[in-house]
Amino acid sequence: MPKHSAGILIYRRGPPGLQVLLVHPGGPLWAKKDLAAWSLPKGEYPADEDPLSAAKRELEEETGFRAEGNFVSLGEVKQRGGKIVAAFAHQAAFEADFDPANLRSNTFSMEWPPRSGRQAEFPEVDRAAWFTIPEAREKILDGQLPFLDRLLALLPRPE
Repeated sequence: MPKHSAGILIYRRGPPGLQVLLVHPGGPLWAKKDLAAWSLPKGEYPADEDPLSAAKRELEEETGFRAEGNFVSLGEVKQRGGKIVAAFAHQAAFEADFDPANLRSNTFSMEWPPRSGRQAEFPEVDRAAWFTIPEAREKILDGQLPFLDRLLALLPRPE
């Protein structure tokens, strides 16, 4: 049975055009990875939880940002490892803004360094940033690229 994860693709329009908020995973395994390492804020959820509720909870846990309002589904993708990710975006009438300097993330524990017997705490997300769509295409995990295209298909073209 594959694991399921849900997240929210936050977007805004500004002087550089359409931008999306992506997060970089925390911990030593991701510390030196940048290209194709970022993600929409997301997390796993149990089978009895509604994916949108899980996505809202995970967004707040990973960023400290509480998303309210109406959302639209961006569907699901199956990532290389088999995990199925469901994504949502705010409807065009409500474009969220978030200052990455205000990032507040939950933490997780893992043995580090490996085979040391010591547990270390790391943030689930170590940073967040706004990216234009061309920049996001380079930063986001390959398995999540379809969410960018689906968002573009939903939004009206700027005048």
